[in-house]
Amino acid sequence: MNIRQLTFRLLQVYVTVVRCGSVSEAARQLHLTQPTVSQQLKRLSEAVGGGPLLEHHAQGLTMTATGQALYNASRDVLSRFEDFADQLGPLHQGSKGRFSIALVNTAQYVLPRLLGPFSQAFPEVDVTVHIGNRRQLLARFERHEDDLYVFSHPPALSHAVAARFMRNPLVAIAAADHPLAQQASIAMEQLLNERLLLREPGSATRMLLESWLQEHGLAMKTTLQMASNEAIRVGVAARMGVAVLSEHVLPNEHPELAVLPIEGLPIESHWQFIVRNDQRLPQSAQRFLHYVDEHLDQWIEPRFVRNELPGLLRLYPTFPLRH
Repeated sequence: MNIRQLTFRLLQVYVTVVRCGSVSEAARQLHLTQPTVSQQLKRLSEAVGGGPLLEHHAQGLTMTATGQALYNASRDVLSRFEDFADQLGPLHQGSKGRFSIALVNTAQYVLPRLLGPFSQAFPEVDVTVHIGNRRQLLARFERHEDDLYVFSHPPALSHAVAARFMRNPLVAIAAADHPLAQQASIAMEQLLNERLLLREPGSATRMLLESWLQEHGLAMKTTLQMASNEAIRVGVAARMGVAVLSEHVLPNEHPELAVLPIEGLPIESHWQFIVRNDQRLPQSAQRFLHYVDEHLDQWIEPRFVRNELPGLLRLYPTFPLRH
C-alpha cells in the first residue's frame, strides 16, 4: 500500500460512496461529476493495492473485504480529525461538533425529550437523526453509518455494546367502545380472536409480540399489516381491529382508545443505547450520553426510567458538564 497517495479527500469520497450506495448520488452530494468520483475511487484502489474495493450487483454497490477494512479505517481517521478540529475552538470535549443517531420508529416518541434539552444546553453540537424499523437500523449498524443507535432489541453481536435507559412496555389497545374494553380481565386468546393490526415484519414491536406468543404457545389468527404506528392507532379507534403497541405511542389523552387488561401484559421491553466497540465514538456523542445519564430522571417519567448508562460510560472519559 502506498500511503503517500492517500488523502483525506479520497477517504471522504470513498466513505460518501459507500454510504450513498451509488457513485451518482455520491457525486451529487459532493458536488462533483460522476467521472471525477470514479477516477478518485480508481486512485484509491491503486493506492491501497489490495484489489477492488467495491463490487457492482443488481442491488447496488457492496464492499469487498479490503473495501470494508478501508471503510472502517477511513471512518476512524476522519472522525479523529473532526474531533481534533472541534478541540481547536473555544468549546471542547464534546461541547462542539457533530454526531448521528439512528433509532427505531417507536423511539421517535421519546428521544426528542432527550435531544431537545441537550441541544439547548449545547447548541453548537450538530445532531443528525435517522429513523427506521429494526431491520433498517441493523443494516445501518453493519455499514457503520451512525455513531449511536437506539434499539428495543439490540443486535447480538460481539461488537455491539448496549445499555438500557428506558422501559418500553407493550400494551394491548382497542376502541373505547369495543366489547373487550368493558371487561375487567381478558385472556390473550380472546384478543387473538380479533383482527390484529400489525407493523411490517421488520418491526421490533412485531418481533417482540411474535416471540412472546411463541413462548406461550399462542399464534396470531386474523391480521392486517399497516404502515405506521399512527395508522394502527387510527385503525384501532375506527374499530378495524385491536393492536399491541408501545405504551409510548399513545398520546397522554386518548379517550377514543382503551388499554385492555390482558393477562400477562404488558410485555416488558426496554429502549437501549447501542455503540460499536470497534468504532471510535465522537466526543460530542460521548457528551450526549453523559448528559442523558445525569439528567434522565428530569426528562422521563420515573416509572419508565431504567438507567444502565454508567456501565456503558466506563468505556469513555467523564468530563465536567459545562454549558
